[in-house]
Amino acid sequence: MLANVAQRYRSGLKVGAAWLCVAALALGFAATDFDRMQMLAQQQYGAGALQTVVAWRKLIDDSSALAENDKLNKVNSFFNRRILYKTDWEVYNQEDYWATPLEFMGHGAGDCEDFVIAKYMTLRILGVANERLRLIYVRYQSGNTAPIAHMVLGYYAQASEEPVILDNMVSSIRPASMRPDLSPVYSFNSDGLWVGGATASSADPTTRLSRWRDVLDRMHKDGL
Repeated sequence: MLANVAQRYRSGLKVGAAWLCVAALALGFAATDFDRMQMLAQQQYGAGALQTVVAWRKLIDDSSALAENDKLNKVNSFFNRRILYKTDWEVYNQEDYWATPLEFMGHGAGDCEDFVIAKYMTLRILGVANERLRLIYVRYQSGNTAPIAHMVLGYYAQASEEPVILDNMVSSIRPASMRPDLSPVYSFNSDGLWVGGATASSADPTTRLSRWRDVLDRMHKDGL
């Protein structure tokens, strides 16, 4: 059972050449300009946003020496408790907008992609290896309701193991085998794209991930 779960979240196609520009942007993760982010938070969103960014900076300072499991829990709890869930229509008046962590903290609200991007970036700043993290598109189904599109963050302690799942809808971090309500569709990070359970790409990755490249570029301008 566990092997099957791990395979569902791990298998698929890794896309190479199209990702070179994205990987290059990812090299800036370690050079976060916290002072710039605090300045922009104050100028663009006000005192409340500045407090959130200052608290986020303190979270990073306080968590830098922790074990990775503790980092996961600290980061997951910080965003799940501090930021409200709202749809892109409610926050940005558009259907599908991927916010930078600064925008997310500035508005104090966002949807599942925004939670995942902020958690992913924070864990990367904290030194968690990129190959251990994937942003995972899933189908979420509760009871007899129709499945809906959702995004979660997966952490792989070892490449051969099933991931644990960080989710804005669930307060605790749980192994994928304890989340039968989630069915992985595809996953990605700054190095590649994996299509869950398939042996070949099911779509053009450039089209699929244009929002990801766009948000990486906007994060760089924010100071990340």
